[in-house]
Amino acid sequence: MKIKNLIKIAWNALLLNKKRAVLTMLGIIIGISSVVLMVSLGQSSTVIIGNQFSGLGTNLIMVSNVRKDVMGVVVGTENMKNMKLRDVEVIRKRARHIAKVTPCVTSMEQIVCGSHNCPGIMMGANVDYLDISNSKIAKGRTFTVQEEETAAKVCILGQTVIKSLFPNGENPVGKEVRFGKMPMTVIGTIAEKGKNMTGDDYDDIIIAPYTTVQKRLLNIDYIHMIMASATTEEASEDAVKEINSIMTQMHKIKPDSDPDFEVTSLKQILEMMGTIMAVLSAFLVAIAAISLIVGGIGIMNIMYVTVTERTREIGLRRSLGARNKDILRQFLFESAMLSLAGGIIGIIVGLLLSALILFVFDMGFMVSITAVVVSFVVCVTIGIFFGWYPAKKAAALDPITALRYE
Repeated sequence: MKIKNLIKIAWNALLLNKKRAVLTMLGIIIGISSVVLMVSLGQSSTVIIGNQFSGLGTNLIMVSNVRKDVMGVVVGTENMKNMKLRDVEVIRKRARHIAKVTPCVTSMEQIVCGSHNCPGIMMGANVDYLDISNSKIAKGRTFTVQEEETAAKVCILGQTVIKSLFPNGENPVGKEVRFGKMPMTVIGTIAEKGKNMTGDDYDDIIIAPYTTVQKRLLNIDYIHMIMASATTEEASEDAVKEINSIMTQMHKIKPDSDPDFEVTSLKQILEMMGTIMAVLSAFLVAIAAISLIVGGIGIMNIMYVTVTERTREIGLRRSLGARNKDILRQFLFESAMLSLAGGIIGIIVGLLLSALILFVFDMGFMVSITAVVVSFVVCVTIGIFFGWYPAKKAAALDPITALRYE
């Protein structure tokens, strides 16, 4: 029997039981749309996370304190005094894979300008901070080495802070603001960077010379963190090893002791996030695949019912000369068409849902061609696999017994 005739017979048979065909396809539609949706969301999220972290600088390296348990009391990293400016200087001189490095100290106070105020986080750093963090000056300028050495009362504002203090859109450069009790002159603004996936706002920040924060605000002689940039993204791993070695020597960490610092590169964070997203996506796809199995079982059940209902038709076709393989192909085509139609609808539904969800959450829409192709192949495979046994049973019917069936 020709393929064209088989398709026509299968199509007509499905049209005779439209509601049953639609209900049978429902499991396939749900399964395929779920797979496409999960893969698209997973890929889009991975790309967005990568882009957002890359906004901090693809070769960024951070050296931070490690929380300690002192006599049963966990000491917060902000109160640890083990990291000094000397650590920064030694890293700058000895680390061959480090391009720039800055000490970092942070302070939180209310920032006020006229009748407007908002809570502010001030990051104290050196002149290399903007390059290390991949930040750009939108207006004005950054502070100078001389202002850093003299602990000048100058600052650079992020866009979120600007919107809170200057809601009418005026230029903040040259204006005076008060951070806590200390007046400061705004010398520049940072170009907008946006938020990350967890909602942290990169623009809700005030940058000042680290000496200003360290001496005038906090009155401390230690630093909270070290930020550095590797010479290239590929050199990040070697840079991390160099910093680990230098800090171990500087802090006199013994081989059998735990270090009081932690060195993390953005590349490591991205790899970890990629692994987490891959595992999560695989888990969600596996759950969605259960719907495909349920849908396949539904096709098998319906094909069993179809074979029983059309026993006399099978006997008549056999008596008119139809061969076993013709009957087998006929019912295989019906099950494959059910699965394929459900798969195509499922792919369309999955893509539409993906586009809708990603649009609502303002995320970039990505179509996974691999997911679409694999889903299409899976649909055909399910139709053939679960339709094979009922089709084989139909082909094996004795024509005389089938004609006598009531």
